[in-house]
Amino acid sequence: MSEPCLLYITAGDREEALAIGRALVEERLAACANILGGIVSVYRWEGAVAEDDEVALLAKTTRDRADAAVARVRALHSYDCPCIISLPVTGGNPAFLAWLREETLSA
Repeated sequence: MSEPCLLYITAGDREEALAIGRALVEERLAACANILGGIVSVYRWEGAVAEDDEVALLAKTTRDRADAAVARVRALHSYDCPCIISLPVTGGNPAFLAWLREETLSA
């Protein structure tokens, strides 16, 4: 049984985040995707500090689907180096975690 994990992703705007989230769910690479809305990101890029408006996306998946989900996000994303971070899930509602596993089984 694969362990659940959470992908934290940032996107340039709501439309991009929604397209990525929808693709992950439609392709069973994630059970659910939440678009969190506008955030401001401050980061160092190419030697300079930058500040940009972005949209955060959380994708609920399993460890055995995470690599494929990351690859799909990279293929869909407009950034050269998109933020995609996989975080382990160590607990939660057992019924929800069972649903998450069921929804990410290959079709």
